[in-house]
Amino acid sequence: MHKVIRILPESLVLKIAAGEVIQRPDAVVKELIENSLDGGATKISIIIKQAGKEFIQVNDNGSGIPKNEVLTAFASHATSKIENLEDLTKITTFGFRGEALASIASVSQVEIKTKYSADEIGTKLIINGGEVLEESKISFSEGTSITVKNLFYNTPARREFFKSNSTEFKHIYDVVERFALSNPKVAFQFISDDEELMNFSLNTQTERIANLFGENFLETLIPFKEETEILSINGFIGKPEFSKKTKSTQYLFLNNRFIINRAINHAVFAGYENLVIKGNFPFVLLHLQINPSKVDVNVHPSKLEVKFVDESLVYKFVLTVVRKAIAQHLNPVILEQTKILYGNNFSDNSFQNSKGIDSAKIAESIIVSTIPNFQFPKNFESLNNIPIDVTQNNINQFEHEKKKDKIEEGMSIWQIHNKYILAQIKTGIMIIDQHVAHERILYEKALQNFENQLPTTQQLLFTQLLHLAPNDYQLLNELLPFLLQLGFEIKEFGKNTFAIDGVPTDVKPGKESTIIQEILTEYKQNQNQIKLNARDNIAKSFACKSAIKAGDSLTENEMRVLIDQLFATKIPYVCPHGRPVMIKISIQELDKRFFRT
Repeated sequence: MHKVIRILPESLVLKIAAGEVIQRPDAVVKELIENSLDGGATKISIIIKQAGKEFIQVNDNGSGIPKNEVLTAFASHATSKIENLEDLTKITTFGFRGEALASIASVSQVEIKTKYSADEIGTKLIINGGEVLEESKISFSEGTSITVKNLFYNTPARREFFKSNSTEFKHIYDVVERFALSNPKVAFQFISDDEELMNFSLNTQTERIANLFGENFLETLIPFKEETEILSINGFIGKPEFSKKTKSTQYLFLNNRFIINRAINHAVFAGYENLVIKGNFPFVLLHLQINPSKVDVNVHPSKLEVKFVDESLVYKFVLTVVRKAIAQHLNPVILEQTKILYGNNFSDNSFQNSKGIDSAKIAESIIVSTIPNFQFPKNFESLNNIPIDVTQNNINQFEHEKKKDKIEEGMSIWQIHNKYILAQIKTGIMIIDQHVAHERILYEKALQNFENQLPTTQQLLFTQLLHLAPNDYQLLNELLPFLLQLGFEIKEFGKNTFAIDGVPTDVKPGKESTIIQEILTEYKQNQNQIKLNARDNIAKSFACKSAIKAGDSLTENEMRVLIDQLFATKIPYVCPHGRPVMIKISIQELDKRFFRT
């Protein structure tokens, strides 16, 4: 049966659109706070009841709305933020679509009171379900107050999607918290069911963090700041030892707008690399400032997702700055990690500014200021494989711990389940994961081979042929220079085939024919998950696949040699993938467990 195609009435269109813009109470709070900030407010109060389902009110001391524009403000696609298509390429305000107020008014009961600075009297407007019930003049101070009652009262099916009050409240609290964090120079008050949860005056960023998380929390943070003519970044990251198994304390702000961006999150985490246990996440409060023309915020109605003209540049910039901040905090512990920097170039021509400043030069200035006594190579073209000189002046803070953890001669050591090594140390006992310990040893050895160009190779009695799929054959061709530096002797031998004549001395006998394939598999997995630079990826892949495995039986002498080599590395406590190499239990802890204290 044929159904006639119709143009939907405007009232129904608005209700459908409201489902995209206003999905739950926290979206109402977000849109109203953004309007307050765009209006120049320096004081904002948010009042909710029943987790915003029944009552939301946002009051501000902003510029207000002129009396002849109040009704227009609630029309669909009505906005003062943009005028033409060109304005979409340089958005500097939070709002710009002109959808929020119309959408909210179409699915709730709204009352607005506002007074524009140039008007003598204020305006009051009441709208129910998109229908204007009252427009009147009132006495009102400069600013705006918007009250939203009974959200989705006229579309009950939407109310069915509301979660519990505790869940909806948490979403609203998160929204208010983000605005409070990103706008410390704005006073915020937040009241829920007559209980005041926030009352912050104008603050610095540090004071606002203390307001929200407590004074002691500041001691767990590392500040950072870098300003360039292309990008600027500032904020705080958590010290590695205070990382948690949650991403809830990661705040990214682009031009003061809260965003969700997996690439930036990954760049921050990659900056920690071996200092945060896998599965844990550090605190992040990151403000990124960029020319609005270099980013598109018009991606989704929620405006949480953005697209950069050059996401690779932003990624590398964030990564470099985070590594610098951590280096200054733990210097020189992660100098060895800073050797491996991502990518071939820190820029492309599309991201040069009007003065033609190359962001590779910006990277140079960041790295030079990060690493003491670092000499930047002449004819600098790339951030890849930069040699960093760890001089005698860089006293490794691990040295003191290494001395305490030294296993004295004559002390017994045991292998447990062919997986862990148990040893007595001066302060108690130490349990070492034999695989990740050997992985750390081989990883640092691989890096030294790349630097020194002096690999050691064991020749095979008979050449072994390696047949690969076409994609793996091409990948191995690309990685061949790195493998040769590690000690492999490999050459092409016909279609999709390589001949192996020698392998590094660390490769276990009997694995010569499979080690290359395992390295390629590990390399591709790393590349898909964490986008490592080729040299670091090869070093990690080789170390992982060549290391002693859980289940390998070791003699006492082999265990002692392994431990000696481990404590000769620069970072013996964490494997290249971020897992702990050892745990220590002190005598005091053992005494406590046996109730001897």
